[in-house]
Amino acid sequence: MYIDYHTHHVRCGHAVGELEEYVRRAVGIGLGQIGLSDHMPLLHVDPASYYPEMAMPMEELPRYVEECLSLKERYRGQIDIRVGLEGDYIEGYEAEIEKIVNAYPWDYIIGSVHFLGEWDITDHRQVQGWEGKDVLKVYETYYDAVKKAAATGFYDIMGHLDVIKRFGYHPGPEAAREVEALENAALAAVAASGVAMELNASGLSKPCAEMFPSRRMLEEAYRLGIPLTVGSDAHDPLKLGENLEAARNMLWEVGFRELVVFEGRKRSQIPLEV
Repeated sequence: MYIDYHTHHVRCGHAVGELEEYVRRAVGIGLGQIGLSDHMPLLHVDPASYYPEMAMPMEELPRYVEECLSLKERYRGQIDIRVGLEGDYIEGYEAEIEKIVNAYPWDYIIGSVHFLGEWDITDHRQVQGWEGKDVLKVYETYYDAVKKAAATGFYDIMGHLDVIKRFGYHPGPEAAREVEALENAALAAVAASGVAMELNASGLSKPCAEMFPSRRMLEEAYRLGIPLTVGSDAHDPLKLGENLEAARNMLWEVGFRELVVFEGRKRSQIPLEV
């Protein structure tokens, strides 16, 4: 069974396609399961004055869940739909995040770090945020947030774990050992928390030209026994499943033989097919 557990749609403002278009596309390309996992509404910035088209408005969240649940029933027998959310970890807003996590009948929550304060390190409009920064210090701040996110217990899957590399900013070869230590500490925190992790194939089409996380990190995840799932991070129905064959092949080469799936926040395993 082929799966794609990371998708976004028009409600978030920076994707295209209605939810049902993703479901129909999933059926068309032969997925056995699709995870609908749009962005959690912004909590720590004022959506009216922040960068536009970042996430769905808070008032849309119940409508999103209602539509997901309706599609889950309507397409039962054709494809398994899982109702998810990509829930940002924002330090200092844990209570607000927990409220959203507990308010709806999610199948799974992806825990992702996009924001360092009010700076979204994954937004192409905000790359100027790197100017004048000590890149290693930014990496330290990012991976500290990843460790804290994993420890919250809010999430089922940790998302695109090394997305900090997205735009190609790196401390350089002289800091390779320090970066590896930061990555390994984050992976150890994920392992200690008992949550799963995704291999997010979208990095292949980003400036870093490498999946999230890297093969080296996948090998460490395998050594630590961290369970994996896969996602395309599609923002367009036509991108659904993009690069997931490469993702599955890499996981197989590393040694993985199973993927994890979720229903009602409960994890189970399926064979990894390549």
